[in-house]
Amino acid sequence: MSTFTGFLRSRSDDDLVALLRGRPDLAVPSPTTIASLGVRATSRGSLERALASVDAGVLQVLEAVVALGPDADVRAAIADTAAGVELVDSALERAGELALIFRDAEGLHPAPGLAELLGPYPAGLAPASPTDPPADVVDVLPEAPAGVAPVLDALTWGPPVGLAPSNATATAAAVDWMVRRRLLVMGDGRHVVLPRTVALALRRGRTHRAAALAPTPHFATRLPATVAAEGTDAGERIVRLVAQLGRLWEENPAGVLRSGGLGVRELRRVATELEVDERLAALVVELAAAAGLVGDDGEELPSFVPTVAMDEWSVAPVATRWGLLASTWLATTRTPWLVGGRDEAGTVRPALSPDLNRAWAPRLRRSVLGMLAAQPAGAAPDADAVLEVLAWRTPRSVPPVAAVAAVLAEAADVGVLGAGALSDAGRALLSSADEAVATFEATLPPSLDEILLQGDLTGIVPGRPSDELEALIARTARVESRGGAVTVRFTADTVRLAFDDGATAEGLLAELARFSRGPVPQPLEYLVRDAARRHGRLRAGAASSYLRSDDPALLAGLVDNPKLSGLGLFTLAPTVLAAQAPTRELIDALRAQGLAPAAETPDGHVLHVAREVRRVGRRGRAAA
Repeated sequence: MSTFTGFLRSRSDDDLVALLRGRPDLAVPSPTTIASLGVRATSRGSLERALASVDAGVLQVLEAVVALGPDADVRAAIADTAAGVELVDSALERAGELALIFRDAEGLHPAPGLAELLGPYPAGLAPASPTDPPADVVDVLPEAPAGVAPVLDALTWGPPVGLAPSNATATAAAVDWMVRRRLLVMGDGRHVVLPRTVALALRRGRTHRAAALAPTPHFATRLPATVAAEGTDAGERIVRLVAQLGRLWEENPAGVLRSGGLGVRELRRVATELEVDERLAALVVELAAAAGLVGDDGEELPSFVPTVAMDEWSVAPVATRWGLLASTWLATTRTPWLVGGRDEAGTVRPALSPDLNRAWAPRLRRSVLGMLAAQPAGAAPDADAVLEVLAWRTPRSVPPVAAVAAVLAEAADVGVLGAGALSDAGRALLSSADEAVATFEATLPPSLDEILLQGDLTGIVPGRPSDELEALIARTARVESRGGAVTVRFTADTVRLAFDDGATAEGLLAELARFSRGPVPQPLEYLVRDAARRHGRLRAGAASSYLRSDDPALLAGLVDNPKLSGLGLFTLAPTVLAAQAPTRELIDALRAQGLAPAAETPDGHVLHVAREVRRVGRRGRAAA
């Protein structure tokens, strides 16, 4: 028999390139010799990764080769239909390409170490033994008592080991009958084993009941226009929610837990402000952090705040902003769907917790989207249908159905899916982020720069608002609904926000008129002017101390005194001055000018300010 290393040496350059592409772990670090490549390809870790990536058809072929040995007729052992034969041939080619099997003059051989990973009973067959009976022992089965058939039915297709009954029953008598005729052999303790020769005779030489053909699940289909519309709408929404999160945290940063996550109350506040449920709020927070748009500010009392990248992202086109979020979601190791669940210690997992990293998350997302991409356009399978296909594609690494359902839900929220089907932009995302951005941009409806203002203080944008109009709405109104049109409502509180940002009544009315289809309705104009009139009637500022005196002339002289200019004195009333300097500094400066000020308490009582006295600790004498 030729060696595995010899097999690798006989491979062409194209074959070796295909091997490294199929098993990328073999290429890092780059192998220096064929011998080192062979050692790495037969290591337990590399073989486990390779087995985790092959489909059920390849796995059947590997089991048949390991179970039957070099002279195995793999086609006859697995397939009984033309489709099955085609599957086996394709699986043999794939297994050889991955160097999981190799052929020499004696026949097919598994890669060294592979048999150990497939377990003690590959294809449900017991190991070969010199004491195995001949296959013709099954000729006595027509004379078998009634209890024999159920036992053989349970053991024939594996596992081949069973536990013999300890009591005097019909099953115990049947087991004893088969042991005496060598249909079963005794193992350790009360275990009995179905010999490999007997099992193959009962299976008529087959290792598997049938070839593992790819499943064809049934699922709903959606119209392309529906998929595009819903996917685009969801994509715009996730962009808008991340932008809202940035505005929320730039004004009211969220505290960081000692464990590094976001508190449950803070997540609840985010959900309330964004008007979404906590599941979607967790996705928005995690997505913004993974994209580098928000992060820990690193202060002594740390908070989550927007980063400088948020400023650049916010002014980019909608499609570009969506492209960053979608590509980040596809590649991130974060698992937002675990937020709110409990870990092994029973502790609730917070958003942005370091515990939410899972290295397999990107592979799962690509597997789910890859399954959808392989279906006809508009296919909208549910989690069970997706899992059925994934279980065939990677039978040794089947994900939990809850994780598959979570990925589908997140894909819908991000805009990769529309109405449950893979959108064109989502399909492009699997190959190129730039192509996905261009595809998403092509599906965006044209933006509008006009709003229909109505007398009931509402406004309607009959389509997708432009970025400039969206910014005006965010500063002056509250969005009541979104869909084919955007409905907003103006209130005294929403208009005040514009004045807080420095707007004037005339400027705001002119801006509204520029976007309005007609003149600004009179009720809205009254609302704006009334809000402007009331805005700023109360003034607030900062001061560190104050002076008051019954002599206005004395205070006026202090404000004009150039020697006191460093105190930041300014007049609040004829008998009251405010200062930027602390009280002690103010008193010391006035006393230096020959005045005799006194400090007072908030209720007007004189307060005697103690002199500041400095001392140093006792010093010992120098050594003699």
